Amino acid sequence: MFSTTQKIGILGGGQLGKMLCLAAADWDLKTYVLDASPDYPAGQVCTGFTAGDFNKYDDVLAFGLDKDILTIEIEHVNTEALRELERLGKTVHPAPRALDIIKDKGLQKEFYLQHDIPTARHELFGNEKQLKKAIESGKWSLPLVQKLCTAGYDGRGVAILRTAEDLERKLMPGVCIAEELAPIRTELAVVAARNAAGDVSVFPPVEMDFHPEANLVEFLLCPARVSPLVAAEAEALAEKVIRTFDICGLLAVEMFLTTDGQLLVNEVAPRPHNSGHHTIDSAPTSQFQQHLRAICNFPLGPTVQQMPAVMINLLGEPGHKGPVYYEGVEACLALEGVYIHLYGKALTSPFRKMGHATVTAATAEEAIQKAQFVKNTLKVKATNN
Repeated sequence: MFSTTQKIGILGGGQLGKMLCLAAADWDLKTYVLDASPDYPAGQVCTGFTAGDFNKYDDVLAFGLDKDILTIEIEHVNTEALRELERLGKTVHPAPRALDIIKDKGLQKEFYLQHDIPTARHELFGNEKQLKKAIESGKWSLPLVQKLCTAGYDGRGVAILRTAEDLERKLMPGVCIAEELAPIRTELAVVAARNAAGDVSVFPPVEMDFHPEANLVEFLLCPARVSPLVAAEAEALAEKVIRTFDICGLLAVEMFLTTDGQLLVNEVAPRPHNSGHHTIDSAPTSQFQQHLRAICNFPLGPTVQQMPAVMINLLGEPGHKGPVYYEGVEACLALEGVYIHLYGKALTSPFRKMGHATVTAATAEEAIQKAQFVKNTLKVKATNN
């Protein structure tokens, strides 16, 4: 039964929570958000806001007791409380057992090995000193990628180590994995969705380009510039991964397409994801509506890409920190097919995600050209600089 009275609780009040609440409002679904402050983006648009810490057991448990469905916009939440809420009969998506694996990159990598999911060669280390010793002994050679097992997010917790100097300058402290630096031709992402009935639907693969300094997705193109066979293989791999995790909701599967044609799963995110933002403006079903369809066990929506699209993140300018203003918005809005989404964050800082822009056009080349104009024109700055 389609009911608009059930309460959907969201752990996390950032921009993903905001866009999820906006999608829910189209169907008059009631959304409630738990995060530190109602000044956060989702606090402006949700049905109700609870100030609290989604990492604390008591806060999550108390928040969830009067909710019908609980979901997330960030992985790093208290899963013990979510397990207790499941025991009390609440619907929790994604399942806490899957979250516990995904939010630890070491466990995530081992999960792939156990289930024959292709991924880059790696090794777990108890701390950075053990990793350094393995490099100095010749067991591992540079270059390689160091990833902290926990707390990495939005480009943090990942370091590419290429030289001996990097070992002194970039090596991060903590439990970590060393990962082979794969010969990457293209970085891809596929957003998959699954509902409780077991239906799975996937969006077409997107091609990702990362900011060299911030390690954030700066540019993505859909459809990706890969062969139909590679696209079909990427979609099939994403379906295998979401079914293997037994997740209801969204799962963004980031992949490497190597120079010899292999697809390797890099990591996953069990929630709406940056690589699916373009779907708001270029697909019949946005990733946010699809997540709601999945967690509520509604039929999944169509995912065909209606036209080529480019998404660029709007990041805070280097050297700018403070109250935000946006330069060049009017010039970008004057272009046909440019859609600007500002997240409502009052303060900017270097490389902080402040919004995104989607550019659509008849061809990928035209979309890329217009997106380059937006990238060069729209600047996120601080009023006090």
